[in-house]
Amino acid sequence: MPVTDNPAQNVTFSSNGHEAHGYLALPPAGTGPGLIVIQEWWGLTTHIVDVSNRFAAEGYVVLAPDLYGGATAHDRDTATVLRQQLSTDRAARDLAGAVDYLLGHDAVTSERVGGVGFCMGGGFVLTLAAQQGSRMAAAVAFYGVPQDPPDFATMDAEVLGHYGDHDQSIPPDQARALAERIHTESRRPVEFLFYPAAHAFFNDENPRGNYDEESARTAWVRTLEFLRTRLG
Repeated sequence: MPVTDNPAQNVTFSSNGHEAHGYLALPPAGTGPGLIVIQEWWGLTTHIVDVSNRFAAEGYVVLAPDLYGGATAHDRDTATVLRQQLSTDRAARDLAGAVDYLLGHDAVTSERVGGVGFCMGGGFVLTLAAQQGSRMAAAVAFYGVPQDPPDFATMDAEVLGHYGDHDQSIPPDQARALAERIHTESRRPVEFLFYPAAHAFFNDENPRGNYDEESARTAWVRTLEFLRTRLG
């Protein structure tokens, strides 16, 4: 895929014979390591676009797949419906297509990609890393767990997780058990970190109002350090 002069744009990419869509953000230098940013259950919101732009500003070629096909939610009822309509297989196809797209893009300088996911996307990024094997070098999960955990034995990526001590959706014990399972099955480095915060503490547009500025800032710095040592 040729490099574009536009630093950010909506793009279309192949997904197992079908078309998928996403938001592509290029770094100031025009080239850099590839990074997939995976949405929360709210959809490809302005928050996810902002996060993608922030990663691009740090030097990454970022693709945020639009798993809901343009739909977004502003309340829990709508988000629940959109999430239920998204099949696990369709999400897996679109995310695999996103990996293909980045690895084939002229702006991407890395031989492998990284992934960062939030909430629903946090579970998806762990599943994607297991499915993609050596094509992914790093996976970062923000307060997410897979609904149907895959076999992590094929995972080659190193894993970083950010979870809240006061998360009622994903209690710390559940997150710790997931970290242990990933490490046991994959034998890859796994580090889950915990913050004095609730679910979705990174989302400064979160309708649930759980944004925690200090925890979000710390998690951001740690994520950048993690990605730089594994992707560049």
